[in-house]
Amino acid sequence: MNGHIEVIVEKLIEAFGDSSRVLTEVQDLYSYSFDASFGIYKPEIICQPIATDEVVELIKLAAQYKIPVVARGTGTSLSGGPLPVKGGIVVDFSLWDTKLEIHPDDLIAVVSPGVITSKINDKAIEFGLMYPPDPSSAHVSTIGGNLAENAGGPRGLKYGVTKDYVLGLEVVTAEGKVIRTGGRTMKNVTGYDLTKLIVGSEGTLCIITEATLRLVPRPLATKTAMVLFDEIVDSGHAISKVLRSGIMPAKMEIMDRHSIIAVEEYASLGLPIDVEAILLIELDGHHQAINEEMIRVEEACMSVNARSVIVAKDDREAEQLWQARRLVSPAIVKIKPTKISEDATVPRSKIPEMFQRLKEIREKYNVHLVVFGHAGDGNLHPNIIADQRDEEEMHRVEQAVEEIFEAAVSLGGTLSGEHGIGLMKSPFMEMELGKDGLHMMKLIKDAWDPQNILNPGKIFPEPGQRFVLRND
Repeated sequence: MNGHIEVIVEKLIEAFGDSSRVLTEVQDLYSYSFDASFGIYKPEIICQPIATDEVVELIKLAAQYKIPVVARGTGTSLSGGPLPVKGGIVVDFSLWDTKLEIHPDDLIAVVSPGVITSKINDKAIEFGLMYPPDPSSAHVSTIGGNLAENAGGPRGLKYGVTKDYVLGLEVVTAEGKVIRTGGRTMKNVTGYDLTKLIVGSEGTLCIITEATLRLVPRPLATKTAMVLFDEIVDSGHAISKVLRSGIMPAKMEIMDRHSIIAVEEYASLGLPIDVEAILLIELDGHHQAINEEMIRVEEACMSVNARSVIVAKDDREAEQLWQARRLVSPAIVKIKPTKISEDATVPRSKIPEMFQRLKEIREKYNVHLVVFGHAGDGNLHPNIIADQRDEEEMHRVEQAVEEIFEAAVSLGGTLSGEHGIGLMKSPFMEMELGKDGLHMMKLIKDAWDPQNILNPGKIFPEPGQRFVLRND
């Protein structure tokens, strides 16, 4: 590509009609060379489109010169999704936030790819509606990035994840064609479900330029409880007990003892540091119904050895309880500077066993492993805190992460519940899918992107690729 950069840049500026949205300065290239995961990979060009026709011209140019194209939102990916590992053009969608339409009679939103995710829900609330997917990064991540990674969040237990709310997409293919998938209706079984295929494909099949999203009525009330456990395995049993009782919480989050201590040292919230785990449970619905349901939640938890159940008296107390969960990430990085965030997910019935396996991995490799996350749907977040400058420690961390993946898959789980595969988890894809399953996925990639210009080096492992937390 190096011999063609000047020509390509000139043609991109002509297509965009604006040189300020085509960046080539060294400081700009380095600014787009990393995300929230690991590794630094410098692109050759940065483009910032704000219209579909600009993306079409960009893709046609990339296809002509066989240049890699990597779509990017705000760089919050934890799996290396927007890293330009093969160089090329990074397409920054963060400026393209011009469309955020709510159609209340149809219960849909139509949005541009650069819209910040939380703003969709904020706008829906004005109409008494809700956009349920709520990843932790919702206040900074773009909907385009959420679509690419099929993001989840705490409300995933009751309401599902991003793909469950995507009715239709406008996309640009690797050949520069504009196609629409799905539509604006709740039901649509016309042909293959390309919409579901694209959501979660991490920019490897096409470029998303618009999305039509399903909204739901906002619940009338919520109620929150904090449940304390002396044994973390008991908290796993409590999750299954509550769900089998006929209650479907809106959220069911867990914090292990290490996260609790980190948060308490960070913010002094008055959390008990002598427990092994805390469950935070939120119910939503009609006021009277959730009051009765909370009684059943208390009974279910106490029947599996919970120490106590503390029910928030009002929204203010509930907010104080949820503050503890939100502070886990900033709290643990105070301990050591490097945070390795994983999202291995297991069947609910295997949560107690996964907790036990994580305790064994922590001791075996002598790593600072904390566990928190969306326990209600088995989507745990084992996070390891380390110092990347300590090579010996990082070697142990890499071994521990590999064993976490092996444990999840052996228990019938998956490598990723919401962060995606990207660069970080691709070496383990065959472990979960098998050689033939991975081959079928590769056939789909080859059909959509025969020149392999869309986010190359992601999802599919390259020969000899190893899991490392640094550039090789």
